[in-house]
Amino acid sequence: MKDTKKVMISIKGLPVFANSDDDAFELMTDGEYLQEGGYSTFSYVESSLTGQDGMLTTFDVENDRVVLRRGDGLSGDMIFSESQKHHFLYDTPFGSVMLGIDTHSITNNMNDDGGNLEIRYDIEVDNIAVSQNLFKINIRSCPQ
Repeated sequence: MKDTKKVMISIKGLPVFANSDDDAFELMTDGEYLQEGGYSTFSYVESSLTGQDGMLTTFDVENDRVVLRRGDGLSGDMIFSESQKHHFLYDTPFGSVMLGIDTHSITNNMNDDGGNLEIRYDIEVDNIAVSQNLFKINIRSCPQ
């Protein structure tokens, strides 16, 4: 098994049809990356800027499926799988809510050195789409 690489991770979250970028966010952080046999994984530790200081966030990437795991995974994984809906329990300061992820497309251009990943999806509450979103993720190796 290969060793993980130190990388710079850029994650942009964009609303797809909003008229402003008020709901957009961008996170740039250092992390770790591993790509082997068509399977990629990258992870980083959340900071106080995200409100989840110290929590480990991991993305497991296959061709047409991405799993986003936060912390111990007890509150549910966000699973992005083309043309499939996945539901998960999302914890908020006010309690838990059942959310759905309806993934429209995954564009996976990951390789040994990093690459790009785009995920276009809807967030649903009670099977009603409440937002259409796009993750744009870039992974690049850090100089050794």
